[in-house]
Amino acid sequence: MSVFWAEMSTSPFCPSCPATLQAGKIQTLSDEERAHLLPLLRNAQWVEAVGRDAIYKEFIFKDFNQAFGFMSRVALQAEKMDHHPEWFNVYNKVQITLSTHDCGGLSQRDITLATFIDQASLM
Repeated sequence: MSVFWAEMSTSPFCPSCPATLQAGKIQTLSDEERAHLLPLLRNAQWVEAVGRDAIYKEFIFKDFNQAFGFMSRVALQAEKMDHHPEWFNVYNKVQITLSTHDCGGLSQRDITLATFIDQASLM
């Protein structure tokens, strides 16, 4: 497990996340949260999207079946969280962009879903 994920909750609903996330009051990450989380995200190969407040990562699998299985796992979790990724798939490649439309940028929801996505990519 990478340093990033060791510091994050393993719960898909992130019970240790700030009350603003749990109460449904979605806010963009603070400067302090960004200073801590963005380097950890970069270590996990997430990059900041160009021209917008979002993160992006590309996953490459053995074949389409593995890519589709991964997307299915992520889709089920995203639906539970009511937080859906922007993604693109061709054969064994899946490109994912995360941003929270409700607040117009990165939020704890994106961090929580990124955590799940990386774990799901290893299954």
